[in-house]
Amino acid sequence: MTPKRKGRWRLSVSEDFSAAHQLRHYEGKCERMHGHNFGVVAEVEGDTLSPGTELLMDFKVLRGHLKEALAALDHRHLNELACFAERNPSSENIARFVYDALAARLAGSGVAVARVTVSEKPGQSATYFEVEP
Repeated sequence: MTPKRKGRWRLSVSEDFSAAHQLRHYEGKCERMHGHNFGVVAEVEGDTLSPGTELLMDFKVLRGHLKEALAALDHRHLNELACFAERNPSSENIARFVYDALAARLAGSGVAVARVTVSEKPGQSATYFEVEP
């Protein structure tokens, strides 16, 4: 007998925000304050579509959650934020911050954050995701 397949869906939305930061201990020009128009791609996944509409999550709703998560960072000096008091505001740590903020907003929705990717400019990005221990 052929085993029944278990399917999952993954959605992604992208947004951007503008912010300044300084990379502590960098020993280069990026240690001085500078700014970026950061690009963010958030991916979520789940295995159950809604009755009737058969959507994992409305893209508009998902984008709204991402915008709310990014509002704390937009047009800010990231080094001044409590979330980056101990951690460097690198693209890697920004991706982790957005992942955590988005996961909190999606708690109980049946949709989980799969990964968040942050780019400072085209062609280079940092992605944060979690794995089972």
